[in-house]
Amino acid sequence: MTTLYESNESAWNLLSRGKVRDVYEYAPNEMLIVTSDRLSAFDVILPTPIPDKGVVLTQIANFWFQQTDAIIPNHLVDPDPFSTDAGRRHLAGRSIVVHRAEALPVEAIVRGYLTGSGRKDYEKTGAVCGIELPAGLVEASRLPEPIYTPSTKAAIGDHDENTSFERTVDLIGRELAEKVRDVALELYRFGAAYALERGIIIADTKFEFGLLDGDLILIDEIMTPDSSRFWPADGYEPGRSQPSYDKQYVRDYLETLDWDKTAPGPELPPEVAAKTSEKYLEAWRRLTKS
Repeated sequence: MTTLYESNESAWNLLSRGKVRDVYEYAPNEMLIVTSDRLSAFDVILPTPIPDKGVVLTQIANFWFQQTDAIIPNHLVDPDPFSTDAGRRHLAGRSIVVHRAEALPVEAIVRGYLTGSGRKDYEKTGAVCGIELPAGLVEASRLPEPIYTPSTKAAIGDHDENTSFERTVDLIGRELAEKVRDVALELYRFGAAYALERGIIIADTKFEFGLLDGDLILIDEIMTPDSSRFWPADGYEPGRSQPSYDKQYVRDYLETLDWDKTAPGPELPPEVAAKTSEKYLEAWRRLTKS
């Protein structure tokens, strides 16, 4: 399976175009989300698409939505609205119909391992986002317990900003902030344990939530290679960078370039795009195939 897709659906009113997903008005109180093959790195949309990426992300998210429905309801109405529509075959597998919810202005980030910006913060302060951690941790160390480190959502092209739990209380109220935190931690623990049985370490991930008729629901995506760091469990070794099933492979390549991490992003060589596609597909196979 090798496909490339860039959304341009004139049949519906385009509500928003994100880094990867395009959202259309579909029906009263429902939206169509189409996942393109775009890839963003360092909050910049790159000009080179990744084959099959949109289908893989959609199918992994749909899989997790089904697995976690007992923990929290989600926005899914129809997981594959065009599976039998010959005229829109290009949308099959990468499109979902969802409830139109009120998105919360907070990204719920959960970290189970020390890496990325968390490791940089720890090396400077001995803490991650103000949460004190034991001394002596190294790159990729497993944390004693998963930690919740929320961020505020940024506009496209801007960087999300880490924030404190108390700041989320100011934004959405204490009761809702505590529920978001507790559900995010429960989702991560469930997903991390499930993935580990299938040879994948979910080092960290982010969730997004919304309100539907006043009730908290899960929206956007869940535990995909775009919203998480996926590491192979075999060969895991703290103290060094881990190979990954996510877009870290692209980030690592971009770090070798003379690029200031501002738009426009550089083209990816065909072999880098192909290798990245292989990593996404492998994550999908490992997680969802018994």
